[in-house]
Amino acid sequence: MIKIFSNETVPAKELNLIEKECFSAPWSEESFKNAENTRFYVYFENETPLGYVGIYSILDEGYITNLAVLKEHRKKGIATSLLSQLISNENNLSFISLEVRESNLPAISLYEKFNFKKEGVRKAFYSNPKEDGLILTRR
Repeated sequence: MIKIFSNETVPAKELNLIEKECFSAPWSEESFKNAENTRFYVYFENETPLGYVGIYSILDEGYITNLAVLKEHRKKGIATSLLSQLISNENNLSFISLEVRESNLPAISLYEKFNFKKEGVRKAFYSNPKEDGLILTRR
């Protein structure tokens, strides 16, 4: 089941645990709580969050903050469900954009399935390890 939260209601502690498993520079609990204009789509199984995607929106623009699924629950369609729900609900936006590590081929493949296209490169955008970020956008 997918539930939608604002920064005021987001289960920050649980999402921080997912972040720590998935990213070399994870968001803190406070980062979730302070993420104004951001909605978090959280995938639950038996009341336990297994993954989430966040989207920051301003005017008619949307920016995916992070998409993460616990490692033991990957390749079960959770990321696809989260992205599908987000795109369906955020259909008032003129575009949705994000950055992804250029080496993250599974994520790039997922985004391409949803018609995200490469629109640029942010040189040395990521650290630990240092890597370029691809800018992908769905219009």
